[in-house]
Amino acid sequence: MKYGTGRAAIIVLDGLGTGPAPDTAAYGDAGSDTLGNVARAVGGLKLPNLEKIGLGRCRDVGGASGISGLSSQVTPTAAYGVARPASAGKDSTTGHWEICGVRLENGFPTYPKGFPVPLLDEFSRRTKRGWLGNKAASGTGIIDELGAEQQRSGKWIVYTSADSVFQIAAHEQAVPLAELYQACALAREMLKGEHAVSRVIARPFEGKPGDYRRTPHRKDFSIAPTGTTLLDLMADAGVTRIGIGKVDDLFAGRNISSEHTATNADAYRLIEQALDTLDTGFVFVNVIEFDQTWGHRNDVAGFHQGLQELDAWIPRLGARLRPDDVVVLTADHGNDPTTPSTDHSREVVPILVLGPSVHPVALGTRRTFADMGQTVAEYFGLPALAAGTSFLKELAEE
Repeated sequence: MKYGTGRAAIIVLDGLGTGPAPDTAAYGDAGSDTLGNVARAVGGLKLPNLEKIGLGRCRDVGGASGISGLSSQVTPTAAYGVARPASAGKDSTTGHWEICGVRLENGFPTYPKGFPVPLLDEFSRRTKRGWLGNKAASGTGIIDELGAEQQRSGKWIVYTSADSVFQIAAHEQAVPLAELYQACALAREMLKGEHAVSRVIARPFEGKPGDYRRTPHRKDFSIAPTGTTLLDLMADAGVTRIGIGKVDDLFAGRNISSEHTATNADAYRLIEQALDTLDTGFVFVNVIEFDQTWGHRNDVAGFHQGLQELDAWIPRLGARLRPDDVVVLTADHGNDPTTPSTDHSREVVPILVLGPSVHPVALGTRRTFADMGQTVAEYFGLPALAAGTSFLKELAEE
């Protein structure tokens, strides 16, 4: 393997946790095991391509049993293991930052009982619109509940979740998108210090009472990373970076731009396009539907179908890899569709490393997601990140 002469990619399968972490119960997620529980719910998984690269072995050595339907006895063709979360939190921003070398000692603030009323009143004064809601809620549930009143009154629907988010929903015919985005940018400016939430999210919707639907015009306004990221080091070194999915939002656009995707299929298509055209550089991907479409909606059947579609795509990915390429498949947290919760879950994440020159070694249980970013940093000959231990030399061992 010639370091830095090929392409590296980190493909984050958003929400595809592979079992409980040591502190899962402390986050209120006892019983969550996204991949394991989905496998049991459907009577066992049949994913021959993912099984072949080692997904059946991506379990924490100290915790969960095997994954129903996936053999842990197959000799994998990829390097495999899991990573435990080391940062405080279980949201996408925290997970992606940790992958890229920024470990959070203190989690972002959450608001299970809603936001302080004086804060919302000031937001209302500045935007010249009132507010509705102010509670933790499902995004589809709250527009079913308050959508008609939002249309009639023009007030913002403000809500949150178990994550550190300030979400603003408005019907596209009641509030122009540009105004919704402007209000979110204003909220982002206001939410600092003790109220520095991870993300402000625009949640536009359409339709009529009884048939409201969120539109694809969601927009995230994230807090900027609090430390030096893998992307920052790459920018300093002139490494080409291609973003796919919402990765730019999660890093507040710092040293990454991205083409957003509505579906996993869109992400897979853009990954293929990037690998067909990029000579050397880094591809950073968020594959969204395991989280947004199926995990948050407790859609086990959809989640299962998504796994089957991912499995069918794996050969197309492998066919595009050049001799010195290193591609990491992983996740940022769990989102178990089989539990009563519709929120993220604190879980370990898979590490599957593909590439023609990658030795299919057992990577074990890594102590932090940052090991993946540190590995890519070493691949490109960059300075070390503040967190993480590279496993690049293990990938090259014979």
